[in-house]
Amino acid sequence: MTTPTELPEHREEAATGRRSWLRDHSELGVCALLLALGVIVLTDALTMDVDITQRGPVGPKTVPVVVGIGLLVIAALLAVDVLRGGRGEAEGGEDIDLSEPADWRTVLLLSGIFLGAAALIEPAGFPVAGALLFWGAAFALGSRRVDRDPLIAAVLSLITYVVFDKLLGVPLPGGPLMGVL
Repeated sequence: MTTPTELPEHREEAATGRRSWLRDHSELGVCALLLALGVIVLTDALTMDVDITQRGPVGPKTVPVVVGIGLLVIAALLAVDVLRGGRGEAEGGEDIDLSEPADWRTVLLLSGIFLGAAALIEPAGFPVAGALLFWGAAFALGSRRVDRDPLIAAVLSLITYVVFDKLLGVPLPGGPLMGVL
């Protein structure tokens, strides 16, 4: 003899109920992401080799440890809030139609441009890879001004390179432009 939960229609209702519960508590995905990031940051911070001498109580591990602990605390607080019935409010000022599907073409274009820039940064240098990244992002997001977008991207990339490499002392690969700049 079959019990009511073994009947096919009851299995479908149970699966639909689980999907409904997950949809109602979708913010738990953000909690999981924050938890994973917190664990990664703490693991990296606590296993960091520190070769420089520390002057005072604050060393190079302090900020990553504080950020990692903060991520874990925020993940826990958000999970408690979501499980108690808390819901994020929809943005009233944004003009996004939530009934429309996601624009996967733009997401994939931006992902490809980002990966391409990451692959080009070492052989071509930051100024070239950054210019392609800025111009590609503008193109993927809808700008079709071929006359000004590459110029703006090149200027932004060069300014970024100079600020980080020359002014802040963060070494960035210059690529073929190393001798020019």
